[in-house]
Amino acid sequence: MQDTLVKDVLKGGEFLVKSSDKDSIFIPEQMGEEDQMIKSALLDFVTQMGNKGSKIENQPELLRQAGELGFLGCHIPDEYGGMLLNTNTVTMICCGLGRTSGGWSTSFAAHTGIGMLPILYYGSEDLKKKYLPPLSSGEKFAAYCLTEPGSGSDALAAKTRADLSEDGTKYIINGQKMWISNAGFADVFIVFAQVDGDKFTGFLVDADTPGVSLGAEEDKMGIKGSSTRQVFFENAEVPVENLLGDVGRGHLIAFNVLNIGRFKLGALTVGGSKGACDVSVQYANERKQFKQPISNFGAIQHKLAEQAIKAFSLESATYRLSDLLCTKKDSLVEQGLAYSDALLQAAEEYAVECALLKVYGSEAADYCVDEMVQVHGGYGFSEEYPAAQAYRDARINRIYEGTNEINRMLSVSMLLKKAMKGEIDIVGPAWAVQKELSSMPSLEQPSGKYGHEHQAIANFKKMVLMVAGAAAKQQMDGKLNLKEEQEILMNISDMMAAVFNAESTLLRIEKLAEMEKAIDQEVYDAMLKTFIHDAQAQMAKDATDALAGFAEGDLLDIMLRGVKRFSKYPPQNVKKHRRLVAKTLIEANKYCF
Repeated sequence: MQDTLVKDVLKGGEFLVKSSDKDSIFIPEQMGEEDQMIKSALLDFVTQMGNKGSKIENQPELLRQAGELGFLGCHIPDEYGGMLLNTNTVTMICCGLGRTSGGWSTSFAAHTGIGMLPILYYGSEDLKKKYLPPLSSGEKFAAYCLTEPGSGSDALAAKTRADLSEDGTKYIINGQKMWISNAGFADVFIVFAQVDGDKFTGFLVDADTPGVSLGAEEDKMGIKGSSTRQVFFENAEVPVENLLGDVGRGHLIAFNVLNIGRFKLGALTVGGSKGACDVSVQYANERKQFKQPISNFGAIQHKLAEQAIKAFSLESATYRLSDLLCTKKDSLVEQGLAYSDALLQAAEEYAVECALLKVYGSEAADYCVDEMVQVHGGYGFSEEYPAAQAYRDARINRIYEGTNEINRMLSVSMLLKKAMKGEIDIVGPAWAVQKELSSMPSLEQPSGKYGHEHQAIANFKKMVLMVAGAAAKQQMDGKLNLKEEQEILMNISDMMAAVFNAESTLLRIEKLAEMEKAIDQEVYDAMLKTFIHDAQAQMAKDATDALAGFAEGDLLDIMLRGVKRFSKYPPQNVKKHRRLVAKTLIEANKYCF
């Protein structure tokens, strides 16, 4: 396997076969003075909002306020009414807004992501100039109509139909959409329908179009502040000029827009995870049992530390991916591509990483809010405290923008497609790992302060390549059909995510070691060592589970020896590490990393 340090930008999926150094990534601590001013305004907005975003009736006004501050159009070019900011700054805004209620952050994400981006990506110049300025300012709001009662994950099975009128000036749409966020106050709908019953196509439909009507607000388990309704189309006439992209190419809109949607969801969960950590440590410091704060107890400290470690790792991966998207987009613009096309191609390039981030972010946030409830004990089950609402709100993250199961399987299938197209070399490194299994392990010890961590991550990559390569070989030999082996795909996906997150965390901490900061480096090292210690154990389990699902006999024995070989990392006193992390949190009385 190639393990040479590279400073050029990795292609999508290449993190598995190449190593990066700390100078090749971006970390949030690098934000400049202008970014800090935006961050300050963002925190003021979030603070002033409080819990207003948990009520549907407050959504339009809060979105308008966000528009006035430039948050709705921060990813839109100036000529279309936005105030285009650097991609990493936009990521910072998403991370910060993740601290708001789940209802409002859903409204924001649906409007700015899947609501506006189809117009930016696929709308005509006239549509962009007409609709993007009011959507950026908060004068108008957008919603995305894809899901139907009979088509969820299988979006292309939609039944909503569009037929061209006899005079060829408009499409007549009939059908039903459900689970549509922002439907209750949206002015614009992005709608997918089958032209002539079999050509999946995207349209822009004004909400006041005759024939468009809404169902009642859904009574949801969480994100109760967001508007979620069914949308009905009965002979709704839409001008042909409102076509998005080409007839029969709507799948490109649906899937490509979801790439950025998944990334933005990952960024929003950063704020949610940090917010849960804040509330947990503050309550633990205030709540006294047995004549002392419960934050004094090791069991509580374990929870607080693990919340912080997951949030830190998630944030590290988010900004690493943000910078990859930014660099790719800027490079394409320099080559002469329009901004919208460059943004679209960058998201497509890193679709694998976007899917992985969505899964990890939603599950990290779930862990953080679940433990927030537990830290509160009985009070966590009361609606008088913030834990209950956060718990209910976070659960949807694992479902929308593609369920986590779909995203896990997509991440692997997209990686294999890139390899088959020759976009990245997976076969060569995978074959090198197979040959390495027949040789004696090197007795050379890693050097440098983080030598063991670099070695562990390099071995994690070998483990993924070993398992994925063996599964692909079995498929080529006709012994396995990976499309029918979803459990194996999900095991491999979780291993891929562990690699990306572990390496992102390591590189960030290496970079922090060279910067002046308020927190002792020992605390960051404790987070890193705990994360990799836990990751290697989970990697070994995922690899074993996957291999046992398709290999047997000598092949299984060889592969299991490989798992043992590639999952070595020096034993860590994780109790000590977590207590150090918890101590830092407890003293700061908030998430402070």
